[in-house]
Amino acid sequence: MVAEAEIREVGYLCGQKPHLCGKPGERMSRTVAATADLYDADRLRFTSGQVVQEFGWGEDVDDDLRALIEKAVGSELVDEDFGEVTDAVIAWYRADDGDLTDLLVDVQTVLDDGGPIWILTPKPGRDEHVGHPVIQEAATTAGLHAMTTFAVAPDWSATRLGPSGRNR
Repeated sequence: MVAEAEIREVGYLCGQKPHLCGKPGERMSRTVAATADLYDADRLRFTSGQVVQEFGWGEDVDDDLRALIEKAVGSELVDEDFGEVTDAVIAWYRADDGDLTDLLVDVQTVLDDGGPIWILTPKPGRDEHVGHPVIQEAATTAGLHAMTTFAVAPDWSATRLGPSGRNR
C-alpha cells in the first residue's frame, strides 16, 4: 500500500519540464511527493463522499492506485454487484477481457448522469495492452466518447469516457 508521501527535492534542467521552467538551461528544483513520479491519481478528480464502482478487478490490478482512490473518496470502492446509483466508475480492462462495448453498456446502468467512467488498461508494451482505437470504437458504440488518456500508475493508463455529443 502507498505510505504517506515521502517529500524530496527533484532537480532538472529547464527544458525538460517546460511547464515548471524559468530560463532554458537554468538549473531548477521543486519539492514533490515521491509517489508523484509513479501515480497520477489526482487527475482522476475523485472527491470525498463519492461512491465509485469498480469493474474488472483481478490479481494484476494496482492496489496502491486503488488505495489512493479510496483515500480520495473516503470509503472503499464498491464492486460490480452494487445495485445502487454510483457517482463514478473505474473499469480495469485487458485485451483478453471480452467485449469492451458490452462492459461499457453495463457500467452505465447504475451510473449517475454525467458521472465519469475511467477505463484502466495496461500501458503500451505491457501484456494485455489495449490500444486507444479499440477503446474509442467501443466507447462510440456504447454512446460514449474517449476524452483523455494518461499514465495513472506504473503499469496502467487511464482513459476518461464521457457522453458523446448526441447523449449530453
